[in-house]
Amino acid sequence: MCTGGCARCLGGTLIPLAFFGFLANILLFFPGGKVIDDNDHLSQEIWFFGGILGSGVLMIFPALVFLGLKNNDCCGCCGNKGCGKRFAMFTSTIFAVVGFLGAGYSFIISAISINKGPKCLMANSTWGYPFHDGDYLNDEALWNKCREPLNVIPWNLTLFSILLVVGGIQMVLCAIQVVNGLLGTLCGDCQCCGCCGGDGPV
Repeated sequence: MCTGGCARCLGGTLIPLAFFGFLANILLFFPGGKVIDDNDHLSQEIWFFGGILGSGVLMIFPALVFLGLKNNDCCGCCGNKGCGKRFAMFTSTIFAVVGFLGAGYSFIISAISINKGPKCLMANSTWGYPFHDGDYLNDEALWNKCREPLNVIPWNLTLFSILLVVGGIQMVLCAIQVVNGLLGTLCGDCQCCGCCGGDGPV
């Protein structure tokens, strides 16, 4: 597959992943699927907007750039064959790095939140974090430490796990595009072979 076609494929995959990340982060504002009375009762990591910013907004721009690469002009740079395509592929590498950092941010926030557990109403009638070092992950009996919101533990665990997986996949795809973009910058794109009357690859 040509580097431009590969980038377009990656961009098409990143778009739905960004949507899932964005949606998962939005749902975290409704623990247990219900509206909470006091925003201070939400887990701190939700306000870091890992899915909205990291896996969402910061991923949309690279995805759109990747999608547009297949249609870029091979010879649009001062008559120099392939110069336009090479510059576009180099630009895509920069956007891929931005996307990688955004996905990494979402991945780290999600991992921290899963290990920390949700903020909830504890037995002493105060709101806090009753779990330590992910101990609740292997012992469901500890879930009784959370009185409210109802079902907040499986809710947060499921959504942050989705963000963790989405962020991990996005990091891999952006890393692939970094390599693909560098190859396109150095070697050109196979679709540019013979363009503008030239006979050789660019």
